[in-house]
Amino acid sequence: MKLLQTIAATAVLMAVGNNAMARCHDVVTYHECRHHSRAGATIAGAVVGGVIGHQIGGGSGRDVATVGGAVAGGYAGNQIAKHNEHEHSCRHVERVCD
Repeated sequence: MKLLQTIAATAVLMAVGNNAMARCHDVVTYHECRHHSRAGATIAGAVVGGVIGHQIGGGSGRDVATVGGAVAGGYAGNQIAKHNEHEHSCRHVERVCD
């Protein structure tokens, strides 16, 4: 019985020793964390721009200022969201052993 335990313990130590000698390295990948839609930012920018344009304009020019503000705000919101899309990547590290 003692001999069987010794053989089993030796086999475990050899298996652990072989794994300890394995060459390992990290594989780093980057991927997009989430899909970002620019529609929300474009709509929000258009609403804010329209409200500001409505406040600035007066008389018959108010309608033109409202539309102009909505267009400018929508464009600004879209560009801001476009710029922020590139800042949302995740890093994934995976340990690979031979």
